[in-house]
Amino acid sequence: MNMTDNTILITGATSGIGRALAEALHDRSNRVIITGRRQDLINAVTADRPGMSGLVLDLADRASLARLKGEVAQRFADLNVLIANAGISKTEDMTSDDWSAEDAETVVETNVVGVLRTVAAFLPLLKRQRQATIMATSSALAFVPRADFPSYCASKAFLHSWLVSLRHQLRHMPIEVLELSPPYVQTKLTGAGQLADPRAMPLDVFTAEVMAMLEEGRYPGGELLLSRDHVRRFAEHDGSYDHIFAMLNPD
Repeated sequence: MNMTDNTILITGATSGIGRALAEALHDRSNRVIITGRRQDLINAVTADRPGMSGLVLDLADRASLARLKGEVAQRFADLNVLIANAGISKTEDMTSDDWSAEDAETVVETNVVGVLRTVAAFLPLLKRQRQATIMATSSALAFVPRADFPSYCASKAFLHSWLVSLRHQLRHMPIEVLELSPPYVQTKLTGAGQLADPRAMPLDVFTAEVMAMLEEGRYPGGELLLSRDHVRRFAEHDGSYDHIFAMLNPD
């Protein structure tokens, strides 16, 4: 992926990792378009970065994505980088008598179906470019899950597998397919507690490492994965899966 002079669309970019990526890429002389569900949050981000554009997108609303697709095709026909970052996380207690599939369905709708719809919407435009990149935000928890976030972890495991297939199918086209698998980072993904948790990686440190990996081409097999997470990524291969699962999910 070239690091400058791109036209980049990033979903879920009004906070957390999405916003950090948008700001870092904008600062490297890229034309960045961010999306989010709330116009006020979009305005807050773009106000700090003159030249950055923001458009409203609700991935649960097919009409919203159709409107975005049309506007991007009209205003940003040179779009060559798509970062499907929008995602949500919810805990689920399946031992509870009150548990239902409602939260799981919400997670899957955003984290899985939302990514598929986004890629489907913009792939025709990306195919027209001389070089293009698709990146989706997965998670290190795709490889060894936290059992209290079952649907979230499963949604990221789905994305990992799906991106492998997408990368293979597009192998003869000038479209790079990348998977960003963050560790536990200081964001509000699971609430305010995660943002202040000293065990979580500071967002600015994580973002700097991602930018370095992109600049240096350090993403074997298309995976942007910090070295600290290789133990989870290869746990089954290395025979350490049960041990790591137990560490993440103590009795």
